[in-house]
Amino acid sequence: MQSLRRYLIAGLLVWVPLVATAAIIKFILDMMDRTLLLLPPGWRPEAILGFTIPGFGVVMAVVIVFTTGLVVANLLGRKLVDLWEAILARIPLVSTIYSAVKQVMETLLGAGGESFRRVLLVEYPRKGIWTLGFQTGAGMGEVQARTEKDVISVFIPTTPNPTSGFIILVPRDEVVVLDMSVEDGLKFVMSLGVVVPRYPPLKKGESGAK
Repeated sequence: MQSLRRYLIAGLLVWVPLVATAAIIKFILDMMDRTLLLLPPGWRPEAILGFTIPGFGVVMAVVIVFTTGLVVANLLGRKLVDLWEAILARIPLVSTIYSAVKQVMETLLGAGGESFRRVLLVEYPRKGIWTLGFQTGAGMGEVQARTEKDVISVFIPTTPNPTSGFIILVPRDEVVVLDMSVEDGLKFVMSLGVVVPRYPPLKKGESGAK
């Protein structure tokens, strides 16, 4: 009986990660392939070649993003973007959504930003109980002024789905900054705490083999 259980677990350890990885990659490729709908029907691969090319939309998406960045990086492109944003700012609801999403992207992708750069330990929901979180920002404006403390915003993810969760504002001196990477922190959350990152973390050039 124990041998049967061991073989089943060994088989699951091979197939579950493989199937999950394949499903996620397929979802991403299918989503990216939808960019082909931007092309006129006669210009799409299936019309020219007679068959579809899975993942071709990824190439097109990269080209579109790169070309857009190339255009907006110069003065003329910047003026066009400013004009476009001025038009969107006059449309109710659209302006709110657009500005919020843009601020989030600028915060996440900005070179000097602090968002999702650190994994933290926070005593939550009460003293003595620790929760893993990710720093999403600092300098909380009115919140900082009202509390008279140097607070930071911490995203507390749910498990096993770290894309949902909630934000708490914590005094900076009450959090513990961990050495683990954000990737390792996400693995810890998604695995329900089963996958524990190595400590101390490996330095560059170390293999981990003993």
